[in-house]
Amino acid sequence: MRPRSVAVVGASGRRDSLGEWSLCNLVKGGYGGSIYPVNPGYDELQGHVCYAALADLPEVPELVIFGVGDPRLEAALDEAIALQVPAAVIMSTLVDDESPLLHERVKKKVGAAGMLVCGANGMGFYNVRDHVWACGFDSRLHDAPGNVSLISHSGSGMCGIIDCDRRLRINVAVSTGNELAVTMDEYLDFVLDLPETRAVGLFIETARNPAGFVAALEKATAKAIPIIALKVGRTEEAARLAVSHSGAMAGEDATYKALFDRYGVQRVRDMDELATTLIMFAELSPVPDGGLVSLHDSGGERQLMVDLADELGVPLTRLSGQTSAALEKVIDPELPAVNPLDGWSRGGPDSRQQMIDALTLMLNDADAGMGAAVLDRGPDGVVYDGYLDYLRHAKGASGKPVVLVASRQGTGDDDLAVQATLEGFPVLDGVSQFLRGARALFDYRDFLARRHTGPIAIDEQVAARWRGRLGQSKAPSEHDALRMLDDFGVTVVVSQPAASRSEALAAAREIGFPVVLKTAM
Repeated sequence: MRPRSVAVVGASGRRDSLGEWSLCNLVKGGYGGSIYPVNPGYDELQGHVCYAALADLPEVPELVIFGVGDPRLEAALDEAIALQVPAAVIMSTLVDDESPLLHERVKKKVGAAGMLVCGANGMGFYNVRDHVWACGFDSRLHDAPGNVSLISHSGSGMCGIIDCDRRLRINVAVSTGNELAVTMDEYLDFVLDLPETRAVGLFIETARNPAGFVAALEKATAKAIPIIALKVGRTEEAARLAVSHSGAMAGEDATYKALFDRYGVQRVRDMDELATTLIMFAELSPVPDGGLVSLHDSGGERQLMVDLADELGVPLTRLSGQTSAALEKVIDPELPAVNPLDGWSRGGPDSRQQMIDALTLMLNDADAGMGAAVLDRGPDGVVYDGYLDYLRHAKGASGKPVVLVASRQGTGDDDLAVQATLEGFPVLDGVSQFLRGARALFDYRDFLARRHTGPIAIDEQVAARWRGRLGQSKAPSEHDALRMLDDFGVTVVVSQPAASRSEALAAAREIGFPVVLKTAM
């Protein structure tokens, strides 16, 4: 990830070729080490002396980027291994019809040599913070150092996230491909140690090194760095395709769900949700206790927010009587002083201040943890600067995070949207995507709070009694299990066993209605 010299085998002057972009990206990223193009067909490429072979270089490079296809890859790799090159990027698919297959031959050679390899069948990596862009495809400019890392089994999944939105600031992005030598967990471990990393995204097919993956998640938890995961392979067909794509056995989805729950990993459904959630974690301060308050300039869109928040499980703040009374003095009288709030009715010269005051009052409510101004963009997708005034005033008065959300998709390339986001006022697009991100922020906040509650104090006499009970051959009943949890300080529902109708009625009267009757063995 931090080589002092890089060779590009298959460097080329052919426009838009893998060899041209591999060389171009090193220059574009501001790489400060030695760059060695290797191709016998050129004397010079992009201002650098071009060498006929790796053996002709004045030094053994620390990283080789292979910009050649499968038919030439094995011979080029053999040359690098003979020179004891320590690391490589292989982007080709390693597909042929010989026996053993090219992929198997290359994997065996790489393992025997102890070479670190990114790929194969990937798109390389961007170590933006250290100016090492080892990727053979077109890319936008990325300013160092960034605050988000992305590790992806999908190459296009990596580029589709980092290259389409300037609101997302990348410090490291890796397309791990089929992981001949270096696995996702090792890259995750690396980025968690970078001081700028505020959030990490994973586009994951499988964990090829489960123990290492768990260890990396434990490290993220200890450092309180949120992980946002887009896990593919939930369905049988998607899992089957993962094998053909990168040789990954996608695994039982319920296992990943349990693992993510254990370590506070926030799961998203698609790439839009992944990008939006990463922006929110990267640019917003930690969310305090409380729910969401939102300001709208449309009654219909306000009602849509209520429906979607309920569907996605995002808690909406129920405003205090004091806050509602204060709002009634600010907004037009025909508007109900509730959250979510439709704060715009008659317009006029006072409407701007009304909206500012309304959002500020709601965000200052004791039960508000986060605010959103959900207001459509202007013609051609522009962001009105006046909307950002609402956010600046409200955050300045409350100290709580607040975002600007458009009800449908805008563009992450709008200069004002980018500028505001990097100021700490994310400009987001799509209410559902925003709510998924908000839910993740709330859930991660609550996950961290649970982590610090400390262990439950155990009464040794109680423990000894239950050890004896659990040591019996007869399995404990559901009622016994609930009693045990209660004895160890875990809150459970009150229960009583009953063996007949009369016992059930007596137990119900003792517990107090309403009650639930269920069968138990």
